[in-house]
Amino acid sequence: MATPRDYNAAVDLLERNLAAGRGSKTAYVDDSGSTTYAQLAERVDRATNALRGLGIKREQRIAIAMLDSADWAALFLGAIKAGVVPVALNTLLTPADYEYQLNDSRARALFFSSALAKSFDGIQPKCRHLKYVVNDAQLKDLLATADSKAEPAGTMRDDMCFWLYSSGSTGAPKGTVHLHSHLIDTADLYAKPVLGIRESDVVFSAAKLFFAYGLGNSLTFPLAVGATTILMAERPTPDAVFKRLVERKPTIFYGVPTLYAALLVSSAFPSREQLSLRICTSAGEALPAEIGRRWTERTGAELLDGIGSTEMLHIFLSNRPGDVRPGTTGKPVPGYQLRLVDDQGNVITKPGELGELQISGPTSAIMYWNQREKTKNTFQGPWTRSGDKYSVDKDGYYAYGGRSDDMLKVSGIYVSPVEVEAALITHEAVLEAAVVGAPDESKLIKPKAYVVLKPGNTANEELKVRLQQHVKDKLAPYKYPRWIEFLNELPKTATGKIQRFKLR
Repeated sequence: MATPRDYNAAVDLLERNLAAGRGSKTAYVDDSGSTTYAQLAERVDRATNALRGLGIKREQRIAIAMLDSADWAALFLGAIKAGVVPVALNTLLTPADYEYQLNDSRARALFFSSALAKSFDGIQPKCRHLKYVVNDAQLKDLLATADSKAEPAGTMRDDMCFWLYSSGSTGAPKGTVHLHSHLIDTADLYAKPVLGIRESDVVFSAAKLFFAYGLGNSLTFPLAVGATTILMAERPTPDAVFKRLVERKPTIFYGVPTLYAALLVSSAFPSREQLSLRICTSAGEALPAEIGRRWTERTGAELLDGIGSTEMLHIFLSNRPGDVRPGTTGKPVPGYQLRLVDDQGNVITKPGELGELQISGPTSAIMYWNQREKTKNTFQGPWTRSGDKYSVDKDGYYAYGGRSDDMLKVSGIYVSPVEVEAALITHEAVLEAAVVGAPDESKLIKPKAYVVLKPGNTANEELKVRLQQHVKDKLAPYKYPRWIEFLNELPKTATGKIQRFKLR
């Protein structure tokens, strides 16, 4: 069904539940308790009024760097209801990353969790557009004193609605701009017909709300049908995940391959009788067939591997319940068109041939903020370039074949090898470094560094550990190289460019 021209995404996602009589039903269970749909709607209105009370105007941006909670959802939706544009920030970043994104987005207010306070110490003077810096306790006070009824802004389906930042293979992250219609489109095209989400489901996503994947899993999809969502502030360690799976009994679980691998090797894995899983999904990186097979064997729930992106907002290619082909990413989600293109720009029609995956569909972002060249390179008319290489077999199933650029997907998050190399060469012992992706024991890709030392330094295990810690200190910790190999020289072209493909 086409979204009407006059449309506000927050109003739609909340009002459909109140109109269906779900006011007293639990919408969210987070670490501090549960929130009904009626309470959520009121909290959203309070957030709308609180933002207006701070003098934040339509189309201005606010940044959200909060751990997952019902207040995250209320603030995100409250901003959208006010016509304000929420920018969801990754909670794993460094202070320098935050400074860049706050300046780039020109956010007027930053809302952050007190647990992350160290990352925002003294940030306000460095961000000239930033007028308010509000922690979670102050947000609760703002919501408590704001009026409980709010009029929505008169937005349209093609109005700018929210941003997510997408990592790049070179340079700074890109503010990816999405519209009001995009949220509900992902639910109508993927969540309902492919995933089969329904009102009776209890959902739990290990991927956090600031990811495009997590935002659909924990906000758009459950609100679109009136399901109940489990939120968790802490990192998704096996123990933390098992605790929710056993105690909260979710019927849908969303994870990434690295996490599924970690869960499967944990000695704390619950018995099938302790679980209530109906269906599970995997995205963020290609799912090795063996991990999918073992997960279904242990839980009895099918694991649907799919691929989405920040640019397309959620999954556009997926396996289906009852039609899982291990080692593939399945078939296109209805409503999306896919094509494979060779290096010369020709569309590939031969089965089994590798090409860059391009997608056409209604949820494509409209641009990267203030990055015209990168926008033109990625968004080409109706087609969006994924940067992923795929092949398609004679039956129409797509199989992942690597990246078109040097980007790595680590635990579902993009990592730029260039960034890791730049961090390594700031160490006093390092002359040169090159980083590539290498498979771990579960066939999941992690960063591997090849390092040339300056004269007078000795290659040993202790230095490896020191270099790994050096990268963790400089960058978000998940970017550190899992393996380091010392070489006398790196392979290079005649012009001196590092030949990463030779190291692979």
